[in-house]
Amino acid sequence: MPPRNVVIGVDSSTQSTKAAFVDAGTGRLLAVGRAPHVVTGEAGARETDPEVWWQALRDAVAAGLKEAGVPAESVTGIAVAGQQHGLVVLDRAGRPLRPALLWNDTRSAPQAAALTAALGGPDAWTARTGSVPVAAMTASKWQWLRENEPETAAATAAVRLPHDFLTERLAGTAVTDPGDASGTCWYSTATGAYDPELLELLGLDAALLPEVAQSGAARAGSLTDEAAAALGLPAGIAVAAGTGDNMSAAVGLGLGGAGLLDHPVLSLGTSGTVFAASRTRPASPALSGFAAADGTYLPLACTLNCTLAVDKVAALLGLDRNDAAPGGEAVILPYLDGERTPDLPTASGLLTGLRHDTTAQQLLGAAYEGAVVTVLRALDELLRACGLDPADPEVAARPLRLIGGGAQGHTWVETVRRLSGRPVIVPGSGELVALGAAALAAAAATGEDPVATVTGWNACGEADTELPAVTRDMDTWDRVNSVLERAAAPLLGGER
Repeated sequence: MPPRNVVIGVDSSTQSTKAAFVDAGTGRLLAVGRAPHVVTGEAGARETDPEVWWQALRDAVAAGLKEAGVPAESVTGIAVAGQQHGLVVLDRAGRPLRPALLWNDTRSAPQAAALTAALGGPDAWTARTGSVPVAAMTASKWQWLRENEPETAAATAAVRLPHDFLTERLAGTAVTDPGDASGTCWYSTATGAYDPELLELLGLDAALLPEVAQSGAARAGSLTDEAAAALGLPAGIAVAAGTGDNMSAAVGLGLGGAGLLDHPVLSLGTSGTVFAASRTRPASPALSGFAAADGTYLPLACTLNCTLAVDKVAALLGLDRNDAAPGGEAVILPYLDGERTPDLPTASGLLTGLRHDTTAQQLLGAAYEGAVVTVLRALDELLRACGLDPADPEVAARPLRLIGGGAQGHTWVETVRRLSGRPVIVPGSGELVALGAAALAAAAATGEDPVATVTGWNACGEADTELPAVTRDMDTWDRVNSVLERAAAPLLGGER
């Protein structure tokens, strides 16, 4: 007999949409439908037509429904977790006025710097929003639009984040959640609401923004007749408010008030991120001090250059991505698309320490090392933001959960182990963002806590892979850090 209660968790990421069909009672993954996105742009621009996301969601749901082999009538809820920070501007009919500016579009770096100064510096922003404007943040992108496309800004009838746009297409209601809203830099994590002074600074009318639901698991509404027809699902099923992709991954890992607190996660994907759920409100200018989907906080640091940057180095060298060796004396900082952490939006890649006996495999290994050291540097700041001492032996021994596409790669995993010196856990589920969204959908249908739901699911889920700590490679750590700290602005942070 097929499951009678199925929920759909949608992961709408930079490159694709995944729709996970999950047994709401056990958490068993029944199927995952997939559909690609198209990202365009050069010289710092990264854009996607939001209609591509909607079509991809429809295609992914159709593929997942077919693969799962369950009747559409068994689906009781759906939730979307989307890539954070993207700027979607709509007309009065709810149609995009232009392609969305994605999180990794770096053109708004000058606007981010100007906004930071206008409020009085990084500490002033951190005190209010938990984060400092960088090119990735939605506020910086809105300011860029105002300055570079004023006609479009003036014609804007609604401003949405990527997941907001899709949730509105599903439920017909303009709703966001505290987690994704906290990545805009116009939502205050101190007050739990949009900040009127910041909206005034940005020339942004609050009436253009969606309502902020209590949590990502709150019921935003019901699937409309139009959306139901487009998706082949029953009208009236629960649509959760949804959240950002990082917040959803945290739920999928069981991180939050009803689960694990202050346990670090490292995600290896297009970007590299470190985050943890905490009851401590983060206040570090070096981090994004996000809200979580369940009412806790989610301090996070993000690097722009991770798996794609290393794959590019492998392609230039004509090597398989796993054909790598420790870098020897060579150091590569693979900041091919600028960098967000550290905040070097105009940076390019840097190679130093090249010798006659340096091999191609060592150069690829050096690219891995540069990417991993960059994200692990942010880990210490993350732990401090949670009120922890990174040097405390108990904290240093806390396992590092490794997720994202890179977590399936042997070289990525071993480089993280070698440079962190920590135990590593690779979760058994490879679709954590979609799984977290499914838990939000289940919670919207039942009113239960989504983190508690996942904790129950994990009891009968796939086994995690646990790897013991190895001796930390301090020689490589110190060498890469030395280059990063000594590199002059014209080499890393100057204009191209």
